[in-house]
Amino acid sequence: MPTEPAALTVAALTRRIAGCLADLGPLVVEGELGPPKRAASGHVYFDLKDEGATLACVAWRSQVARAFPPTLAAGMRVRAHGKLDVYAPRGSYSFVVQKVTPCGEGELLARFELLKRELAARGWFERRRALPAIPRTIGVVTSRDGAALRDFLRTRSLRWPGFPVRLCHAKVQGPGAAEEIARAIGDLAATGVDVIVVGRGGGSLEDLWAFNEEPVARAIWECPVPVVSAVGHETDTTLSDFVADARAHTPTDAAALVIPDRALLDERIQRSFAHLGRALEDQLSVRARRLESVRRSQVLSRPERLLERRRDRLEHLFGKLERQVLTPLASAERRLGRLRETLAQRAPSARLALRAERARALRERLKSALGTVLAGADRRVAVGAATLEALSPLVVLARGYSVTLKDGRAVHHANELEPEDHIVTRLAQGRVHSRVTSVETDDSDAQRAAGGGAGSD
Repeated sequence: MPTEPAALTVAALTRRIAGCLADLGPLVVEGELGPPKRAASGHVYFDLKDEGATLACVAWRSQVARAFPPTLAAGMRVRAHGKLDVYAPRGSYSFVVQKVTPCGEGELLARFELLKRELAARGWFERRRALPAIPRTIGVVTSRDGAALRDFLRTRSLRWPGFPVRLCHAKVQGPGAAEEIARAIGDLAATGVDVIVVGRGGGSLEDLWAFNEEPVARAIWECPVPVVSAVGHETDTTLSDFVADARAHTPTDAAALVIPDRALLDERIQRSFAHLGRALEDQLSVRARRLESVRRSQVLSRPERLLERRRDRLEHLFGKLERQVLTPLASAERRLGRLRETLAQRAPSARLALRAERARALRERLKSALGTVLAGADRRVAVGAATLEALSPLVVLARGYSVTLKDGRAVHHANELEPEDHIVTRLAQGRVHSRVTSVETDDSDAQRAAGGGAGSD
């Protein structure tokens, strides 16, 4: 009986599994990229899958910027570089990714998206020029051996056989095809065509890749005439479709866009010609009726009536002119005469003369009044002078009197003085300086008049 293996704990088994997976070392896994999901922690979780299995993958936050190029998108086939790891709490394993790179068609799609964003940022997708309704010559850039040219010419034979088409052959697939297509666009534009169709038949993304190259996009953007892109089938999309002025789903559709339908144009011309004919007939009928009406009018049968009406009209206008212009003008002239007389009476010169005469009269009155006032003033001054002369102290002094002064003030009583005071006696002629030796007060008028017996030295 076989020996039963020793029991393992879940943790021990998980560690053994983790060791086995670690022994696999670095791995590269190829598969379809599922939608990435960024967690709040900054880690990115996604799946790699193919027809038979799905592999859970994780890119740690520190590796996200390096692991995921901006050109990656869900659905692309990629190669993931990393190693397997076990998450013990859940008992699940995942592929820890260090780098993700597109592979095969996915790489081409990544390049397509990157260049698409770059050209959109330049504004190359925003121009849409109108296609000419009836171009003189149409330029076609494609391979002369491809089905696209045959489809284009077949459509031309249906819409307008022999319509001028100028072909510029170029490779539409393989190395150097983008440069040939760009050069062909420039060469055709230089020949004076009115519109250029650039295209080829259907194929894989690799087959159509020349129309996703920047030289072709630049040539279309710099082309001086409108460009129609007709690359592949309806479901195919290239960068030339975005840069061109118009996109056709197929070369056949492009031919229908740029080549007028001759039968339809002939029908429109016939309708227009018939409409023009009817319009001319209607106009001729109207003009004929007007001519007949003019022929029967009195203006041609009696031309003088026209002059009479003009004369009556002129007389009416002259009467209106006289009423509205001449009569008010005469009234205005009369008012102007009256205003002129009033102005003459109120002219500044007349008013100045009147004011000058009044000024002369006032000046004479002022002179007379001033003389009277001055004479009265002279008399009053004479009387005042005589009064002052009579009251002057000098006249009293001239009669033999004197004035005694102490400290510049007149002395009225003897008791105002004391011995040794210095006094000044003012005479009619000169002054006498004295010193008081004694003072005698006497109430008699005679003694006060005599000076009170005051001694001096």
